[in-house]
Amino acid sequence: CLDPESFREFKLIERTQLSHNVAKFRFVLPTSSSVLGLPIGQHLSCRGKDSVGEEIIKPYTPTTLDSDVGYFDLVIKMYPQGRMSHHFREMKVGDHLAVKGPKGRFKYQPGQVRAFGMLAGGTGITPMFQVARAILENPIDKTSIHLIYGNVTYEDILLKEELDNFAANFPNRFHVYYVLNQPPEGWSGGVGFISKEMISIHLPPPAADIQILKCGPPPMNKAMAAHLEDLGYTSEMQFKF
Repeated sequence: CLDPESFREFKLIERTQLSHNVAKFRFVLPTSSSVLGLPIGQHLSCRGKDSVGEEIIKPYTPTTLDSDVGYFDLVIKMYPQGRMSHHFREMKVGDHLAVKGPKGRFKYQPGQVRAFGMLAGGTGITPMFQVARAILENPIDKTSIHLIYGNVTYEDILLKEELDNFAANFPNRFHVYYVLNQPPEGWSGGVGFISKEMISIHLPPPAADIQILKCGPPPMNKAMAAHLEDLGYTSEMQFKF
């Protein structure tokens, strides 16, 4: 259903509020048997208008796979000053979203590595979730996944129920460690920012058959790159979405 060169319009059929500033948007595909056709680890370019009517284009990764037929979902965090956030905040059921794709440099093949380490911050969880779901739902893919996911508050954790289900259903292959800047009372996960120590404890050590995937705000990506280099991960072992 996608065109890499030109935008196509998809109708919003369902909007589910997940928290005060996060919603899941479900868009219908042309037929009930249509698939989006987005390779694992790739994203969409979405076009909208900001609060002053200027056009804006931003990348988003669906949380659905091609095993989900007839629709695709985007989980969107709407920031107060975000230009594309304004567009999604204003969207109502029946409106259309202009989408172009696939986009991205990441190409996933089952079994390409023994293990993935994942470093995600905030909305950077969506490409990680897409890759993890594809791996875990493929019965012949034995890749293991080790995720460290950083946020400010507990309420900011996106897709937590789904991630916890992965950990419960695939205890030998999916591990998640949550890190919060402002943890609630009784919090047992990580506190502060993702540290070098956390990476050395929770991610697979440097090896030729592992890869570390990164996706988060620019300051986080910069800090993670420095931590990984200090720990002996080569540039070939890393990929930034």
